[in-house]
Amino acid sequence: MFEKINHQRRRFLGIADSPIGLAAWLLDHNDAGGQPAAAVVEALTRTTSPTGELTRDEILDNITLYWLTNTGVSASRLYWEYKGGFFNTKGVSIPVAVSVFPGEQYEAPRSWTERAYPNLIYYNRVEKGGHFAAWEQPMIFTQELRAAFRSLR
Repeated sequence: MFEKINHQRRRFLGIADSPIGLAAWLLDHNDAGGQPAAAVVEALTRTTSPTGELTRDEILDNITLYWLTNTGVSASRLYWEYKGGFFNTKGVSIPVAVSVFPGEQYEAPRSWTERAYPNLIYYNRVEKGGHFAAWEQPMIFTQELRAAFRSLR
């Protein structure tokens, strides 16, 4: 068992040992449907964005924040420690809001979402964004948060 845990931890050492390893993991992490790598490639030449898409400086800021705080490994722990099924959610009774981003690993249909979260207070499908929606589409993400929890004010 100890050997298995060490092997899993070694997979993520590059995240803590190298800013290039950290950048590679953040930029190409799970690349579901070309996200976030496609958004990052588009952003590499963008210095401003009036509609909220990523800029080159925002990408570098995000990587730098993880690097300076040494939080890349702790952010990745979920992927190697979690033993349950990510999509096996059932009976969550607290108020839940779901925004479905098209580049996410699993685009939850409303029917599944209502079964998993009986106290679903908001559900919406948005036009763009992916696994790192808050980073990739901060304006859309903020609008979704506001709309999702407006009823709880």
